[in-house]
Order: sequence, then structure tokens, then C-alpha cells
Amino acid sequence: MLLYRVKKLRHLQGWQRTLAIVFVAQLASAMGFSIIFPFLPLYVEHLGSSSGLSTELLSGLVISAQAFTMMIAGPIWGALADRYGRKMMFERATFGGAIVMGLMGFAVSAEQLVLLRAIQGVITGTVSAANALVAAQAPRERMGYAMSTIQVGLWSGVALGPLIGGALADAFGFRMPFLLTAVLLAISGALVWRGVREQFTPAPRIIEQHVSFFAEWRRVLGFSGVSVVYVTRFMAALSGSLITPISPLFVASLLGASSSGISTATGLVAGVSSATGTLGGLVLGRMGDRIGHRKILVWSAVAAGLFYLPQAAVGEVWQLIVLQGLFGLASGGLVAAPSALLAHFTPPGAEGAVYGLDNSVTSFGRTLSPMIGSGIAMLVGLRGPFAAAGLTYLAMGLVAFLLLPRRATLSAAGLAPDEAPILPAA
Repeated sequence: MLLYRVKKLRHLQGWQRTLAIVFVAQLASAMGFSIIFPFLPLYVEHLGSSSGLSTELLSGLVISAQAFTMMIAGPIWGALADRYGRKMMFERATFGGAIVMGLMGFAVSAEQLVLLRAIQGVITGTVSAANALVAAQAPRERMGYAMSTIQVGLWSGVALGPLIGGALADAFGFRMPFLLTAVLLAISGALVWRGVREQFTPAPRIIEQHVSFFAEWRRVLGFSGVSVVYVTRFMAALSGSLITPISPLFVASLLGASSSGISTATGLVAGVSSATGTLGGLVLGRMGDRIGHRKILVWSAVAAGLFYLPQAAVGEVWQLIVLQGLFGLASGGLVAAPSALLAHFTPPGAEGAVYGLDNSVTSFGRTLSPMIGSGIAMLVGLRGPFAAAGLTYLAMGLVAFLLLPRRATLSAAGLAPDEAPILPAA
């Protein structure tokens, strides 16, 4: 059915056709990866340790391992994308991810699962690959629309995945969702393989003057505003994953230890914010093209913090769901706006390096976050990570307001000042 829809898209031309196909592929891959979120710590407990390590430690490692290895591999894949093509990188991430995720369904110990999660981080990275593929073709004046469309696919998949995964885990056990994930990733890769036509030409400036990966990364970081965007991206990733290792335990504490359907309820909590994030990303991304993505980033971060802080005081699951839904509306701007700002602050031809570093920064935040969240929960209880996340979002808004430039300066790229896009003031 999905391949049939790709054929229906052939009447679209250029970047719009690529955007439509990548949207569907992003939806399928995000749904696959997020299917395992609601029960991953419970799966660790189910598998047990073969070396005597505690379940709490392994639960943190199984989340952090993938983020840590992706942090290292992301910039390398990004630089390779600028040299050999972005379409190839997306296919590597999806087809490779399909194999690794399928193997996770056959793990026999928590240590094996941690190892496979680490391998997943090395091989995958569909979000940065999709961003680079679209950013290389979309016009700069339509970048907010293009990036928000990609984020709608991402958030829609992340919204549906936990709901499906939680229900499957409760009904058929923990292994079935991994097999479904493998199928969805394979479909995602096939969509781009068959549907996207990339006319790729490496940027001569990068090849002639910057032959090493490190030189390309230094060049990207030299553009005005890029480092600040990466700081805000790190803070968003740190905040967003603080509750991941304790979410099933917190939901269980609200429902009562004897209640059934904990995985389903956890999936609902995770899914509702992603569902509303789909709407928020679409509206705020397009709005950013008109009023400025800097302004969207600042106020989205403030709103996210204000909606997250009360979650530390909820007494019922429905209250948590409502607040997560409101948070999701604001968080839609925290994904699309930084992606669009990176495109404005950097010249064409460096998309792979730009979004590869972006993926690495995000992964670094997600590497630290579960451990920090677990530590806060151990010190002050399960409600502590919610308060910490809210405060971090508020700090993120302050950083964006004070440090993000209002004008994209590309003189470092050899462009004349009048060629640099002007961003609406916040």
C-alpha cells in the first residue's frame, strides 16, 4: 500500500516529491523505533542479567548505550553524506536498523540487549538523514514548512508507536514489537530507495578546502548562531529523556502496583505528547517561516517548561496525560525551529555535516539524560525528574532569547553580506 502511494506521488516535482516520500518514510521508521519505548525497562527486567548487574543499572544502560554510540557515529555519517549522497545514508539507517531491531527480539539477556542497542546507535540515525535529504533540496524560504512536515511524520510515528507497542507487549509479550519494528524500517528504506531521485553533486568547496571530517565540523561550528542552536538542541534532548527510565514506574505508582495494562498506559502517556506535537510542529513550523524561527524556539521552550513543571504534582494518570498533551503542542516548535535555523545559518552543500552534528548533540543529551533522571529519582523520588525537565526547558528559552542572533551571517562561507538571509526579530 505504501509503495502504491509512492507511485501516486510521481506527479510532484523536485523537492516536493522528495518531501512527500520522506514524510511517509519518516512516519514508518519513527513508528517502528518508538514501538519499544513503553516497555523497554520492563523487557530488561524480563530478560534478566547474565552477569549479576542490577536491573536499574541495565535499564539506564539500555537507553544510554544507543544514544552514546549514535553521538559518536552521527557526525561521521553526516560528513559521508556530503561526500557520497544523503539518500544512501537514509537507506543505511533503515535497512541496517531493521536487522538490528529484529535481533533484539531474540535477545536472551539484558546484556545482549544493551550490546544490540549500542550497535543500533552506530548504524541508525534516520532523523538526521531525513533532515539532510530534505534540506539539500528544499528552498531556503520554504525551509520551515519542509522541516515541520518532516517533524509531523516523526511525531506522528512517535505518537502511534508507543500505543501500538504497549498494546502488543501486553497482548503478545515483549518480543513481538521488535519484529514489527524491523518490518516497518524495511518498508521505510524501500520507500526512499524506490521513490526518491537524488541528483547529488558534492560541494566543491568542501572537497577542495576541507578534506577531513574535523575540518568540516569546525567549519560548520564557525557559522554564527550554529553553536547556540546546538546548545538548545542539547537542552531539549536532555529534558525530553529525563523521565524515560522512570516513566513506567511512575505510571505504575499512579495506577497501583496490582493494576494491569501498565505498558498500555505508559504508551498512552508517551503517545499523547507526540500526537499533539504533530499538530504543534505543523502549525509552528509554518508560522516560523512568517514571524521567525527564533521567536518560535524561545516561546515554545518557555511553554514547554510551564506545562512540564505541574506534572511533578499529579495524582492521577489522566492528569499526566492532559499535561503531556499540552506539553506536546509546545514541543512541536522545539524540533522544527532548530532544524530550520540550522538551514538558515549554514550554506548549501553542508547539510550532511550540519545535521550529523545535530544528531550527535541530540544523542549526547539522550546519553546523559536517563542516568541523570535515574539519579534524581533515587535522590528525591519519581516526581523529581519532571520538575528538573521543566526547569531545563525554561533555561533553554532564556538561552535562545539571549544568545541566538537575529541575522544569519554567512560571511565565513564566502557569501556576500547581502546574500545572508535576514531572520525576523523576536
